[in-house]
Amino acid sequence: MLSSRGTKKAELLNVPWRYAPPHKYNKETNPAGLISFGLAEHTPMRSKIAKYINDKVIFTEDSVGYGSGSTTPNRLPYAVASHLNNILKPLSPIDPETIITTSGITGIGSMLGFTLAEPSDGILVSRPVYGRFELDYGVEADVQIVYADTDPEEAFTIAAIDKYEAALKRAEECGTKIRAVLIVNPHNPVGRCYPAETLREILRFCSRNQLHLISDEVYASCVFDSGDPDAVPFTSILSVCTPELINPNLVHLLYGFSKDFGAGGLYLGFLVTQNTALRQATKAILRLHGASAPSTTVGATILEDQSFISQFTQKSNQNLASTYRIVTSTLDQEGINYIKKGNAGFFIYIDLSPYLPDPDRPAREREFVLAQRFLDAGVFLHPGEEHGKVAGWFRLVFAHEEGVLRVGLARMIEVLRKMR
Repeated sequence: MLSSRGTKKAELLNVPWRYAPPHKYNKETNPAGLISFGLAEHTPMRSKIAKYINDKVIFTEDSVGYGSGSTTPNRLPYAVASHLNNILKPLSPIDPETIITTSGITGIGSMLGFTLAEPSDGILVSRPVYGRFELDYGVEADVQIVYADTDPEEAFTIAAIDKYEAALKRAEECGTKIRAVLIVNPHNPVGRCYPAETLREILRFCSRNQLHLISDEVYASCVFDSGDPDAVPFTSILSVCTPELINPNLVHLLYGFSKDFGAGGLYLGFLVTQNTALRQATKAILRLHGASAPSTTVGATILEDQSFISQFTQKSNQNLASTYRIVTSTLDQEGINYIKKGNAGFFIYIDLSPYLPDPDRPAREREFVLAQRFLDAGVFLHPGEEHGKVAGWFRLVFAHEEGVLRVGLARMIEVLRKMR
């Protein structure tokens, strides 16, 4: 017998299409294997970060101990602060004391849900948005994700504030207390950056309603030249957040190694907040979400080597720019609509609504049918995961080796051509 909580959580594994099948394609050993366009990972950069770790990181006894007497946990916050001050350009330098080191941003979501909200309270987000926030904030903390009804492009404009207001009102009428607004900047899945003025208006909205603002900036360095002159450059929330706009204790920034460094397997993330009470609360539950000593050893070594970071980031962004253009040129050639002005992250948000089969079935089921046809053809696109208002939109991850990307695109296009 399980507890009611255990039974409820076990049922999550039965939600259709909730969890993505793994990428299995290999040109030499498994050419018929599945190509996944669902996992947001910059695959070509993994070999480079792995080589650096093998060549440069020195593990000591402290690196495999509990860490209480180690100097590495003390080095890491200073290295993180220096790195974030360099890439985020905050109005005031980040103090190492304001950084909490964790086992990744997923864990931070759970910690923030637990410390900022009561069970069944809500976190407000625009949509579309990264679909796993429902799990990050909900699995342990039982906090709901509440969606503001924005369109993909509208979410980046000040017009989105009206949609936040409407969603806040609806939630409260239904008895759901909204505790925070969550944004992803650069954005997942749209691949754009928020304009500075939109960020200021979101801060004002949070201040008026005494809501926390959580800014997930895990893609901060994954900004590339897409060739679009209208693409908006990256602006961190910490570069526009002033006490006149909002109480600094309400603003919290998330960062980690999974995207900028292609190292999700390190499980290393950081919460940056001036809120002393929040830091104390998260420290109390770090025993459940703390980073491992080997990960902090790796993280400190990498972040202290700014020359390597500069070279790595330049190469990463060149790769992203190249593969982004391969995908957009293919979509343009096939007449497939997608959100333009992208210049960040690993994905393009594409409109496959004209290809949805079985018009008599519910819209979301039609997405599942299309996703199954892709899967049968050896390519995976996650249906419904980004919670768009209109069915048929999919996030396509393009951060692959060029050869893998072209094979996956060919498989996807073959399916779509058969459905015209």
